[in-house]
Order: sequence, then structure tokens, then C-alpha cells
Amino acid sequence: MTRFALTLEFDGTGFMGLQRQAHGPSVQQCVEEAVQLVTGEPAVMHAAGRTDAGVHAVGMRAHIDIVKDLTPFRLMEAVNARLRPARIAVIACEVVPDDWHARFSCIGRSYIYRIANRRAPLTLEHGHAWHVHQPLDAEAMHRAAQALVGLHDFTTFRSAHCQSASPLKTLDRLDVARIGDHVQIEAEARSFLHHQVRSMVGCLALVGMGRWREQQVAEALEARDRGALGLNAPPEGLYFMHATYPGEQ
Repeated sequence: MTRFALTLEFDGTGFMGLQRQAHGPSVQQCVEEAVQLVTGEPAVMHAAGRTDAGVHAVGMRAHIDIVKDLTPFRLMEAVNARLRPARIAVIACEVVPDDWHARFSCIGRSYIYRIANRRAPLTLEHGHAWHVHQPLDAEAMHRAAQALVGLHDFTTFRSAHCQSASPLKTLDRLDVARIGDHVQIEAEARSFLHHQVRSMVGCLALVGMGRWREQQVAEALEARDRGALGLNAPPEGLYFMHATYPGEQ
């Protein structure tokens, strides 16, 4: 039995999320079915994180155990061939120790949220960014975001369906910057609550629109009440970027 670590890139449009779902297609289902077609073995994929329906990934890490004798390159090529036409790709594959786990060995996760801040309709980016027509003050959003950095009770920014044992999380970084007609939010932490990034982005967008004072983000955090949330940003602007493991930069 060999454990392979996969790095996945996918367009979340049309999927019910990464994890298998009874009510629609998932990234996990597509990858597992492709691996089984290649190896003839039942396949179970474990990933560094979960993503909601419509959320994308640039560098999602996952692992899968295989009995068949294959090199990482041959496995990657064969699985990618079987994944077509699904918009999922294995962009890297390597053999890892048997005790390496995509989820439990992970010590850091990063996301980017992209807002297209313009009047004109989206064409190329439709389904791949949140389209906000009203001008956003990215500097005010960044200032407000710093109240969320550090160890906090993120109950306000947690989905009612979150399965985490505790609302306490340490947010290592939350930066907001304007890049042309886009506003980009970068978030880094060891782990996140369900909907945490989207909920934080939604409230920061209210600040950028001038509908919230900067201090209201801190006040919403301190409320520890989902009812204090101003807005949950839509999934299409969210990208899982990277998972970090011991010994990796």
C-alpha cells in the first residue's frame, strides 16, 4: 500500500462542494471514481479542508492509498485523463509516509477572496468573483479586518451548521488590498470555521460600502452572536490557495 499526496486545482462551479454529498456531484466523488477506474481499487480521498458549493481551489492537498504499483507521474497522468471533462486537475503528485495525513498533518491553510469592483457586468470572471457595483474603500476594509486577527471566539462568523468543537480560532493574517478594479482579501490560519472567511468578507464589504463603521466589525466579533453578522459573501469569489505541512514553507 502506497500513500500518494495529491495537489488539486478545481473550478467549484457545478459541484456541491469538495466533500461527497448525497444530493449532487462533488470533487471528492469525481476524484475517487477516477482513481478507481485507473487502479481497479475502491478509493477514499482525504483532503486538507472542505469547500462549499461554488468555492474554487488552486492548491488543495489530499491523499489516497493505493495498492497497485504506480509512479506518481503515471498516477497523475492517468487520473487526469479519467477526470475529463470535469474541471478538476491533479497538478502535483508525490509519495508520502504512511503517517502523513492531508487533514490532520496540516498546520496552515490560506484562502483568497476576490471581489470584482466595477459597474460593468462580468464576462470572463462570471462565477469566479463576487461582483460588487458600489465603489469599495479597500483601505477602510483592511483597517477593520485587523480587529479579527489573533485568537478570538468567532461565533458571529460561524455557520449554524459548523461541526467544529469550538468557535475559538487563531487568525494569523487578514489583509485587504485593491488591485486595479478588484479588491482581494487574503486569510491565513491553522484552520477555519465553516463559512468563517465568507462571513468576514461580507462584513468587511459593508465597511467598504460605507454601510458599516470600521468599529462595527470588532463589535460584531465581540457579540459572539450569528445574529450580529451583517452579510455572508457568496461562494464564487472564494479560493482555497494552499495547505502547509511541517517541513514545508
